Amino acid sequence: MRGLVKKTIIYSMIGIMQSGLFAVVAEASPFNAGGQQVVQLDRHDRYHDREERRREHDRRMRWERERHEREMRRRHHESERAWRERQARERDRHDRELRTIAALLIGIAIGSSSSDN
Repeated sequence: MRGLVKKTIIYSMIGIMQSGLFAVVAEASPFNAGGQQVVQLDRHDRYHDREERRREHDRRMRWERERHEREMRRRHHESERAWRERQARERDRHDRELRTIAALLIGIAIGSSSSDN
């Protein structure tokens, strides 16, 4: 019984490997002219996407600046030292966030220059 199960498993694996091999050969065949299709969007769609990304960038910048201004104000219960420490942490966080947002803008510029070609 064990021998029959082993043989069934082995022959099944050989069959699966052969079908995979034939699939690769059929795909590499010169008679297979299907190839990949490239779909290119028209200029209007790319322009619209670029403008949408720019609006998103502007919205994020405006939100971050407003949030930064609120965080930099001194709170009535804070000591001078605690306020200075919080300001330093906030400046670091704000700089990181601005770099992230700037990366989005750089991506828009690179994308628009490569799509115009």
